[in-house]
Amino acid sequence: MPTNRIYLLVTTSAFFWGANFVLAGPILADLPPLWAAALRFLLGATLMLALALRQGEDLWRLARRHAGAYLLLGVVGIAGFNLLFFHAMQTTSADSGALIMATNPLLTTLLAAALLGERPSRRHLAALPLALAGVSVVISHGDPQRLAQLQFAPGDLLMLAANLTWALFNVASRRYMPQGAPVAHTALMMTAGAGVLLAVALGSGESFVLPGLRAGVALAIMVVGGTVLAYLFWSMGIQRLGAAHTALFLNLVPVFAMLVGGMLGTPPTAAQIAGGLLVLGSVAMVMMPRWRVD
Repeated sequence: MPTNRIYLLVTTSAFFWGANFVLAGPILADLPPLWAAALRFLLGATLMLALALRQGEDLWRLARRHAGAYLLLGVVGIAGFNLLFFHAMQTTSADSGALIMATNPLLTTLLAAALLGERPSRRHLAALPLALAGVSVVISHGDPQRLAQLQFAPGDLLMLAANLTWALFNVASRRYMPQGAPVAHTALMMTAGAGVLLAVALGSGESFVLPGLRAGVALAIMVVGGTVLAYLFWSMGIQRLGAAHTALFLNLVPVFAMLVGGMLGTPPTAAQIAGGLLVLGSVAMVMMPRWRVD
C-alpha cells in the first residue's frame, strides 16, 4: 500500500479518536464507564470478526497460532489502557489528562528506540516539541495561566500509567502483531481485550443499562469509527511506518476533537486554531520526506 495512503489511514484514526471525546458524553450519560468500555469493544470485536469471516479468514487457526500475541496486545492496548484511562478521568481534569497523553509520541519514540532500535530522524525529533507546544495551546485555549493553574490529582498517576500502557502497546504492536491479514489479527486482538473488559465490568457490581436512542447512536458511531476502523488503521500504520513515526499522529487527536466540537456549536478560539496549525505543521514536517507513492 502506498505510504501516502497509510498516512491518510492513521490520520483517520486520529480523527475518529478525537470525535470519541464528543461521542462519550451521551454514552456515559446512560452507561457506567466500565460497561460503556466493555460494550464498545464487544460490539467492535463482533463486527471485526464478521468482517474477517466474510474475507474467508481461518480465525481458529490464527487464534491457535498467535494466541499469546493477541492476548498481550488485547490486554495492554484495549483492556489495560481503557481501564486506566476511565479510572483516571474520574479524579483528574480533562486538561491534565490530555496534556499527559500529549507526551505519548515522545514516550513511544524513546521506547521504540530502546526496545525496537528505531532511530528517529532529525525532523521527527524537531517535530516532537513543536507538536507538544501546539497541543498545549489547544488544551489551554491559548491561556498560559490555565496550564499554570493545573494541580496534581490522584488520577494523574493513573493517567501516567495509561500513557505508558499506550506507548507499550505501540511498541508491542510493532514487534508482536502478526504480518498480513490486518482485519483478522485486529479482530482477534480486540476479542481478547473485550473479554477482559467484560469480566471486569461483570465483577464491578455496576448494573448494565440499555442505552437510549441518543446514546445508542453515539455508541454505534464510536464502535464503527472510533473502535473498528481506528484500531485497524492504527495497527496498519504501526506495521508500515513504525511505532514512533505513527505515534506522532496522536497529537492530532485534540485538534480533531476541537474541530468536531466547533462543528457542533463550540467554536475554537483564535489561539486554539493557531495551536492546531502548529500541530498540523509538525506532523506534515515528518510526513514530507516519505510522502511518495511506493
